[in-house]
Amino acid sequence: MVFSSMIFIWAFLPIVFILDRLTGLPASAARKGRGRRGAAHGGRAAKKRRQMKNTPQNLLLLIASLFFYAWGQPDYLWLLLVSILANYLLGLLLGSGKGILSGRAARLSVLLAGLAVNLGILGYYKYFNFFANTLNRVLGTQLLEMRQIALPLGVSFFTFQALTYLIDLYKEKIPAEKNILNMALYFSFFPKITQGPIEKYRDFAPQLAGRRQTLQLTGEGIRRFIYGLAKKVLIADTLGVCVDRIYGFEIGNVNAAFAWTAALFYSLQLYYDFSGYSDMAVGLGKMFGFRLSENFDYPYLASSITEFWRRWHMTLMSWFREYLYFPLGGSRKGKVRTYLNIFVVFMASGLWHGASWDFICWGLYHAVFQVIERLGLGKLLEKTRVLKHIYACLAVCVGWVFFRAGDMALAFQYLKRMFLPWMYQASGYAMQEIVDHRALLVFVCAVLGCGIIQKAFRRFQNSAAELVFCMALLSCSIIAMVSSTYSAFLYMNF
Repeated sequence: MVFSSMIFIWAFLPIVFILDRLTGLPASAARKGRGRRGAAHGGRAAKKRRQMKNTPQNLLLLIASLFFYAWGQPDYLWLLLVSILANYLLGLLLGSGKGILSGRAARLSVLLAGLAVNLGILGYYKYFNFFANTLNRVLGTQLLEMRQIALPLGVSFFTFQALTYLIDLYKEKIPAEKNILNMALYFSFFPKITQGPIEKYRDFAPQLAGRRQTLQLTGEGIRRFIYGLAKKVLIADTLGVCVDRIYGFEIGNVNAAFAWTAALFYSLQLYYDFSGYSDMAVGLGKMFGFRLSENFDYPYLASSITEFWRRWHMTLMSWFREYLYFPLGGSRKGKVRTYLNIFVVFMASGLWHGASWDFICWGLYHAVFQVIERLGLGKLLEKTRVLKHIYACLAVCVGWVFFRAGDMALAFQYLKRMFLPWMYQASGYAMQEIVDHRALLVFVCAVLGCGIIQKAFRRFQNSAAELVFCMALLSCSIIAMVSSTYSAFLYMNF
């Protein structure tokens, strides 16, 4: 089940939303009946009351989230449950601080065991065939047989959340969660289970016990969900049709114009697809009283690759910065060490996105640009107004070719056509056969929607005109969903 499906919008979401509100009614009534008397019991009693207040709703959301996950991949529901239980028990051990577990060495052993469990799950299901194939090629023999392993839904996201929880526990930034219901909902909350955002437990935990559901927050959530839905079905899917057609050509029919069209369209498709999902996730969170982290901040307005990565998939880069870059030394141990740390982080980022060398090369590609910018290019870019944005967008666009091609040889074939256009002019297809007037209009709207329109019409927000605009977007999105075929979110593959 995906957010942009009819069954989610017309069945799952309204049913869960109504039940959530009905479940919260008795607690609200009880709160009113207590009046001022409840404030006299002190902080501990108030905290306990908040926990009790949200428990029925948390249980409902947990059941709904497990159903949501099982709908998409029932065969791996057990894996999610095992991960929840394992990290809950490991968390209790790390947080006990008593007896033999009070020593640093013992706690470190528990942490290492937790890292092994979580990375072992991720490594087997996502990377076994990649490492087996690489090892066999290096050794020149079939040492390990390839296996038919389906990638569990959201495994990269809930694994990183588990690592966050255990590492923060070890560093004593948070107490251990003793309520397994809260732990399970943290892992499986349906708005973020498949594609994030990657939430840190220290940010999510207080909301499990103390969130408030208001009419204003619900309205903000619905508005945000509509914008995300429109991004996905009206823009990303339309551009994706053109991209798929071009990549479906025999390579001999791909000329320079088609190669650049595919690169530009895919850059926008990926942004609107993933940011659309993130908007829907944040919107859904608000509808149920949660404030999830933002994942995008108009990345195509960036003036450098360094700035781009402060704006793109922000929760993932925040994770790598806090749990990998800083432990490696960050920028505190000299320039050479800093550059090495950047390469390690972005190689890991590439590997996180996919188990193949083209993703690793994509990560290293971005690392090279960041190092060059630190060596002096960044200061030169600051002296320009327009060129720095063109540079950043062009560099990012070229990098996405590795993402979409899925094969190093094919990616280089497309790059050759993009940068040696005089050598590749012939094609058996005409551009108008692939990019019609509707796709061209959507492309223009997509470019303007990367932050230009938003900055120009800030006063438009929270107005009656925006309400009418949202209703129009919702209507158009529903019509597009009815008339089109199913299209999964791109980041579900990562």
